[in-house]
Amino acid sequence: MIAIKSDKIIINESLFDGYVYVEKGKIVEVSKENKPTDKSYDFTGKYVSAGFIDIHTHGAGGYPFINTDEEQVIKACDFHLAHGTTSIMPTISAGEFKTMKKAVIDIQNAMGKTKGNILGAHLEGPYLSSKQAGAQCPLFITPPIKEDYESLIEEHGSAIARWSYAPENDVNGEFCKYLTEHNIIASAGHTDAKYKDMQVAIENGCNLITHLYSCTSTVTREFGFRSLGVIESAYLRDELYVEIIADGKHLPPDLINMIIKIKGTDKVILITDSLEIAGTDIKQGVMSGTEFIVEDGVCKLKDRSAFAGSVATANKLIQTLVNSCGFDIAVAVKMLTEVPAKLMGLNKGVIASGKDADIIVFDKDIMVTNVFVGGQEQLID
Repeated sequence: MIAIKSDKIIINESLFDGYVYVEKGKIVEVSKENKPTDKSYDFTGKYVSAGFIDIHTHGAGGYPFINTDEEQVIKACDFHLAHGTTSIMPTISAGEFKTMKKAVIDIQNAMGKTKGNILGAHLEGPYLSSKQAGAQCPLFITPPIKEDYESLIEEHGSAIARWSYAPENDVNGEFCKYLTEHNIIASAGHTDAKYKDMQVAIENGCNLITHLYSCTSTVTREFGFRSLGVIESAYLRDELYVEIIADGKHLPPDLINMIIKIKGTDKVILITDSLEIAGTDIKQGVMSGTEFIVEDGVCKLKDRSAFAGSVATANKLIQTLVNSCGFDIAVAVKMLTEVPAKLMGLNKGVIASGKDADIIVFDKDIMVTNVFVGGQEQLID
């Protein structure tokens, strides 16, 4: 058994002064009592939190999750771990289907070989809306192709955790239903859907919106009659979770505050949507067929018409929520730990008896100093 001591243990949206006791990969007790253990750590003055859970990232440290190999997948995940992400969902952009399939296989092969936890792949495409492509390459966007997605899920479904798609192109919700029947999160993203499309999606199990306000439709008018878009659907339907790119660039602080005020902290998930160039000095290039530049702390399309993704790591999201949006640190952490864990049905995300002992330590500047996965301390750079 080990003990982790701090006066700033984040529990139930507040700070606790005491000890976290860990044994056999699980948290066995949280207590104010100092008990004898085999090993103890004193992190007094630093925050102790459940490990961050990033459910949307395309890579980091120069390592991508598509057009890559198993080794680079492992390196990207371990890079994120050093910034507090103990559980990760490697995300695959739209590409040729055979390319996306290989990326799933690479991620599957990497599972169990990283210092942290790979939850499974997140396919962001190719069944998106060409009108809401954003930084996704429009050449690869198609409506759902049954023989493709069925064969992929039959062969590698255990390695797929989530699939983002455009509900308006999913006839009768057939694709969405197939996903949820195979325990894959169906997420509405890069979509021009109206509320009627979202109703069908929700009825078939869709319960998440991919990066709200980024490539998501809003109210439209046709012959004077207004229709809700994905953004309004997210607010109207309480069962929907929303993820937000909280890098301080994609959404201004006032908009982040509005989203959380309306949806509540139980339904908002912070994501990096980070690109492979996160954590590097790269300023321009091509990713997944799309030219980009990095300036103003964010990645943009080369013509500067839109953002192409973030260069943030998970700790940056907490910095944004605390320093720019004014949230209490314990509340901000909840949206990067407890909420994604609840969405995914994980035994993680909170410091409580019986939960997996994925624990991180960070300082007042939210710079990660120590990481534990399954109760084992991991060396980080």
